[in-house]
Amino acid sequence: MRNADNIRRSRKDARLSRSLIRGALLALSASALAACTTAYSKDTYVQPIYGSPVKTNNTPYTTCLYDLAKKGNTRKPVVAVGQISDKTGQRTYAKHSDSSELTQGVSEMLISALFKTDQVTITERLDVRVPLAEQQLIEQGAIKHKVAALNVIPANFVVLGALTELNYNIMSGGARLYVSGIGGGVRKAVINVGLDLRLVDMRSFRTLYVSSLQKQIVGYEVEAGVFRFFGDSLVEFDAGEVRNEPLQLGVRSVVELATYQILTNGLGFPTVKNENCEPGQTTLKLARLEEK
Repeated sequence: MRNADNIRRSRKDARLSRSLIRGALLALSASALAACTTAYSKDTYVQPIYGSPVKTNNTPYTTCLYDLAKKGNTRKPVVAVGQISDKTGQRTYAKHSDSSELTQGVSEMLISALFKTDQVTITERLDVRVPLAEQQLIEQGAIKHKVAALNVIPANFVVLGALTELNYNIMSGGARLYVSGIGGGVRKAVINVGLDLRLVDMRSFRTLYVSSLQKQIVGYEVEAGVFRFFGDSLVEFDAGEVRNEPLQLGVRSVVELATYQILTNGLGFPTVKNENCEPGQTTLKLARLEEK
C-alpha cells in the first residue's frame, strides 16, 4: 500500500515538473515574441543619458597659443606637419584586444596647435591620398566640371618628431589607517610622458630647432570605511574617490607648449607676456584662465 502511494506521489511530482517546464517555456516564448513585435515601437525607444557638454579641447597652455594669435602676422611661413609617431613601444593588453597606451594622433594635435596660433600657413603633407586621387580623376577625364589648375603651396618648414617616453611608477605611495574597523587611506602615483619635435628647413633639410619636453601625470585615490559590530549587527561601509589626470590630455599639453617653443625660439616670433608659458612653471593660473 505504501509503495502504491509513493508511485502516485512520484507521478504527481513528475506531472508538476513538466507543467512548470512548459510554463517557463511559454513565458520565454512570450517574452521573445513581445521583444520581436515591439523592437521598433516608439514606446520602446530608450532615451540616452546625456553627460557633460561638449567643450573646446584646451589645455593650460592653449592660452599661450591664443596670445600669439592676438599679435597678428601678414607674412606667414608655410609649415607642414609630418608623422609624429609613438616610439615608446608601450602597449596595453586586454582579454580580446591590445592597443597603444599613448594616443596615435599627435600629428593632428600639432596641426590643431599651429592653427590656434594663426601665425603660420599650414599645408597638408600628412595625408594627401584624397587630393592626389582627385588630381588623378581630373587627369583621366572622370571629372567633367571645370576645375582650377593644380597649384600646391610649397612648404618652407616641416615639423617632425615622436613620442619618446612613457615612464611608469616614477613615484607611488600612500598611507592607510584603521582603528577598531574605522579608518581610511590615501594613495598617489606619478608617471610621465616625453615628446621630441624638430623644425626642419625644407630647402636645405637643416634642423633649425629641437624641442624636448616631458610632463608628469598624477593620480590620487582616497578611501574611507567602517567595518565593525554595532550591538549584534555587523556594519560595513566603504567610500572613496579616484582622480587621475588624463594621460592623453597630458600629451596634448606637451604638444602645445612645444608648438609655442617652435614658433618663438625656432622661428623667432615674439614671445607673449606670460611667464607661465615657459617650461617648469605652475599651471594653476593658466588653468583658471581657461575656466573663465
